[in-house]
Amino acid sequence: MLNRIWLGFIFSAFLYAGYQAVFLANTQIYSTMMQALFAMAELSVEISLGLIGILAFWLGISRVAEQSGLIDRLSQLLSPVFHCLMPSVAKNHPAMGHMSMNLAANAMGLDNAATPLGLKAMQSLQQINPQKDTASDAQIMFLVLNTSSVTIFPVTVFMYRAQAGAAAPTDVFLPILLATFASTLVGIFTVALIQKINLLKTAFLVPLLLFVTLLSTSMIYMLQLSAEELANLSGFWANFLILSFVCLVLFVASIKKVEAYQHFVEGAKEGFEIAVKIIPYLLAMLIAISLLRSSGLLQGLLDSIRYICVLLAFDTAFVDALPTAFLKPLSGSGARAMMVETMNTYGADSFAGRLSSVMQGSTETTFYVLAVYFGSVGIRYTRHAIGCGLVADAAGLSAAVFVCYLFFA
Repeated sequence: MLNRIWLGFIFSAFLYAGYQAVFLANTQIYSTMMQALFAMAELSVEISLGLIGILAFWLGISRVAEQSGLIDRLSQLLSPVFHCLMPSVAKNHPAMGHMSMNLAANAMGLDNAATPLGLKAMQSLQQINPQKDTASDAQIMFLVLNTSSVTIFPVTVFMYRAQAGAAAPTDVFLPILLATFASTLVGIFTVALIQKINLLKTAFLVPLLLFVTLLSTSMIYMLQLSAEELANLSGFWANFLILSFVCLVLFVASIKKVEAYQHFVEGAKEGFEIAVKIIPYLLAMLIAISLLRSSGLLQGLLDSIRYICVLLAFDTAFVDALPTAFLKPLSGSGARAMMVETMNTYGADSFAGRLSSVMQGSTETTFYVLAVYFGSVGIRYTRHAIGCGLVADAAGLSAAVFVCYLFFA
């Protein structure tokens, strides 16, 4: 899938450039494209190397959190909710623990820990799957929860915004939280509707009502604030919660006599390796996207959408961030590269730059998660998994546009 997307970007940009050269007499188009290509190659290295410090810090804290047992503890709290969403799985089944740990890791932004835990959870669910080549109801629900999972600390987005020169990299925190909550909620209700799951149970309704009450109260308060005040509020809570989490991890580690310093250093060592490893992937996608933009094809597509919005009397400020939304369900690295390219083109603190950041943090990559998780257990027939995942994506991306107008317009 990713190979086809990448080649499609490059070939379509080349063909569109040929159209401009032959029919529009734009003889400078290929020179412009080559300049953009070299600029993006240089930018990919600068971004990756600039991430080393923050990557090392967060991976160090993540290692301490794992060793201190915080993820295990959170998984125990989530287990009753999972039984409501997946009634076919027994409460004491090992899959419950694996799923809880996977989503707990996702919630805390521990991507490196979430994927292995997710694969383990899928394998556990496969053991009780009566049709080994067909996705079970529980596996579909778990997949949709992953593709729309709520990330409390979207640190990766913050890192890229900081690298792009954002004045307050964390000002997108509350918008991301609202958008990803919408994605998760719609995903759960969609799967529950198809699978006829009864969600009117205390273990599900109580946490949901508490969160909705908190969210509604917060929204009533936030609607009274200006866009600048909302951005400052989002930045404050993001910084406060992240620092509180870091202190909590270190405090728990000290109480349990975990060698926090040693584990932090061990985890931080991975930061440099990961920063170097992402260079080829980021380079590949940035080059393809730069050719799309410099050839004029991407702008032509956006202008067409903008024209339709004008005819319908819609505001067009969101259009420049749409490339991130287009790629998000298909390619995580492609959407990430598009977010970086959007911030590089319009500015990290522009409306388009902020909206692309919120879109990046609102959902996961549906087709990638489906291919990796289902492929790991040999499932060929996905039933309604793709449709439910895409519905959740649409909800998250639509919510991202709405909350960004609320916070930043």
